[in-house]
Amino acid sequence: MIAERCRRMSPEQRMRIASSMFEAARRIVESSLPPGLTRTERRLAFVRRLYTGELPDAALRAYAQWTAERRDPGMV
Repeated sequence: MIAERCRRMSPEQRMRIASSMFEAARRIVESSLPPGLTRTERRLAFVRRLYTGELPDAALRAYAQWTAERRDPGMV
């Protein structure tokens, strides 16, 4: 029943649902991180939770530092 319903959805509907599911997962992970982390530490902890085993740790660290170094100074 679920598979049939998914097949009948438009690509836009499937994309909205997938995006919503990722956003919910992101909020759950963010809420479980310890307080007091720097922005870089927080981003690293986040990507480690999602991508450990998928990407090498060096890539996760590089991502956390790259985004911290290149972010818009006006952004939080």
